[in-house]
Amino acid sequence: MFPMQAAWLDAASPVLDPFGLMRATQAYWQDTFERSVLYWDVMRQRGNQYLEHMAQTRPNVLGFDAEVLIDGRDLPHPVNYELMRILPPEGVTLDPLKRPFVVVDPRAGHGPGIGGFKPDSEIGVAMRAGHPCYFIGFLPFPMPGQHVEDVVDAEIAFLREVGARHAGEKPVVIGNCQAGWQLMMAAALAPDAFGPILIAGAPLSYWAGERGRYPMRYTGGLLGGSWLTALAGDLGAGLFDGAWLVQNFERLNPANTLWAKQYRLYADVDDESARYLQFERWWGGHIVLNAQEIQYIVDNLFIGNRLSTAQLITRDGRRIDLRNVRSPIVVFCSQGDNITPPPQALGWISDLYDGVEDIVANEQTIVYCVHDSTGHLGIFVSGSISRREHAEFTANMDYIDVLPPGLYETAITARDGAETTDGDYLLEFRPRGVDDLQPLVQPREDDERRFATVARLSESGLALYQHYAQPWMQLLMTPEAGRWIRRLHPIRLGYKLLSDRNPLIAPIPVFAEHIRRHRQPLADDNPLRQWEGMLASVIENGLKAYGEWRDRTGERLFLDIYGQPWLQALAGIGPDQARTRPHPGRLPEHRQFLQMRRDALRERITVGGVREAIVRALIYILGGAPTTDERNFQRLKATREELGKSLDLHHFKMLVREQFFILKLDVRAALEALPTLIRRDGDTDIEAHLAHITHILDASGPQSEQVRIRFARVKALFARAAA
Repeated sequence: MFPMQAAWLDAASPVLDPFGLMRATQAYWQDTFERSVLYWDVMRQRGNQYLEHMAQTRPNVLGFDAEVLIDGRDLPHPVNYELMRILPPEGVTLDPLKRPFVVVDPRAGHGPGIGGFKPDSEIGVAMRAGHPCYFIGFLPFPMPGQHVEDVVDAEIAFLREVGARHAGEKPVVIGNCQAGWQLMMAAALAPDAFGPILIAGAPLSYWAGERGRYPMRYTGGLLGGSWLTALAGDLGAGLFDGAWLVQNFERLNPANTLWAKQYRLYADVDDESARYLQFERWWGGHIVLNAQEIQYIVDNLFIGNRLSTAQLITRDGRRIDLRNVRSPIVVFCSQGDNITPPPQALGWISDLYDGVEDIVANEQTIVYCVHDSTGHLGIFVSGSISRREHAEFTANMDYIDVLPPGLYETAITARDGAETTDGDYLLEFRPRGVDDLQPLVQPREDDERRFATVARLSESGLALYQHYAQPWMQLLMTPEAGRWIRRLHPIRLGYKLLSDRNPLIAPIPVFAEHIRRHRQPLADDNPLRQWEGMLASVIENGLKAYGEWRDRTGERLFLDIYGQPWLQALAGIGPDQARTRPHPGRLPEHRQFLQMRRDALRERITVGGVREAIVRALIYILGGAPTTDERNFQRLKATREELGKSLDLHHFKMLVREQFFILKLDVRAALEALPTLIRRDGDTDIEAHLAHITHILDASGPQSEQVRIRFARVKALFARAAA
């Protein structure tokens, strides 16, 4: 017997009793009526909450008190962004000597605050660890003439202010979703303003994806390019309604949007209403962008995909090259995220670098973590994610800051009782190569050609619209007409019609209050309630099947249309064209840069003293281990103190990186120079150095055979210096 048949029979067994059927039916319909009234009352509260939220001057959903430090409207190029200092809640004590954290939320249709939405959030985790926290938020409407580059410059100014407030300590910066790529642009233009960067669910390579999954990347091609974006901006009289972006997100999962989300509220209205209203306060906080802002984003990022290959150039001639970022970059993504899947979060690495040697030569440290299941919003607000991934990242940012350049994958495992680390988990870093990303990114040259065709045809379509239709649209549309179009957007209208502004809703709160006073929820074993749940599952599965069919059909159309050779030729992409975009890691000037870097390092092999010798030896020995973890950092912190109190974290980081580069350049010459570096030390000092190195190695538990062999070689070299 199939499980579904068994469930139906179990639910039908009480019906064999006629009187039991009558009682169950009466109780079910009474409960259905009560749940229906309570459901519509929650929807009424949602509408009122939406109107109250949108009426605020600075609406956000932060769960913490904050004070505004800098209003972006006062900057030389005014923007609707602002820097806020988060005030610690009662019972939380901040350490002003700890590195500050700055959280930046996405301006992608919703209002700010999701990064500090709950106590278990990015801000909450950092504050509980004692770090001063700041937040970069924004107002609902942009400033006239505001551009994406103005926002990037404003964020740089905000971060410099945070650094100045903490004696030059560069802050850890967390960018969620859209804020992630915006922060990466800022870090490429002003690398000196940033400490470690955590980009969570942030797309940087927009053409990347996996066949059969992640259909959002096909949207630009299926809509015929970016001319519709220009039309939406003109219909808003120069303003683009963020509700259109929210609608795109909702279309991704019709089963949840059209049924499951609302049915969960209806089925468990007694317990679910508070959570539902809390989330809807953020989900319904729609904001507005300038038409030129969204046009820049769609043309250069969503369709053009120019960020990951250093093709973006600012209005004043600065090239936005992500290889200029000098801070460690932590990429956090999830297999369950259909808005920013792992290929789009990680594809920029293989777009930009030809191999891990390029990453090392550019002095970059890139760490990535791929969660196996959480959704897009779960990356920012899930309590389990915050208690594990974000807590580990927060606790180990100083360690990440001194990791040698390269590419690493993190693994978070539960620690046993023998560990010496703080917390419940252990964070490990496993060295990886660019080729190791291929199973996640799954690059396809034929798909690249298709997306390049979309990008070029989009430019033509946009030019035609701007030349022939846009002047008429801008002549016809007025600011008042744009406001009315925003008010009548289906999503916005749904909130307003189900609020106290609608007189037909007036009886609902009266009935709801009466029901709450006498409410007796239906028992879970009621057969009609069980049948209702099974019917709801059937409807949800049907909508899921429709969504999968729609996505498969859209993908097939995209591949068939833009895979046509004649259409690609019309877009200027010939059959023998090797690449549709330049690869910065293979350009001749980049090769020349690498050679200059090698020559400069070769001259520093024998320069230094005991500091350089100990760090060089440790990097060489630990390089023989497949992983490194936070236990090593517990001793590395002591290493910095023992090497000299004047050696602050920044200079210690520079020391580690230089010795790493020297070992990568010529490991044999680097090791042979060790006796020269410590030649001035006596036998006692050299024994102390070896004891210190042994202590660090013991922190990671049993040593591998390769580590023991390397350590033996270092001992021999130190003994030569003693002799």
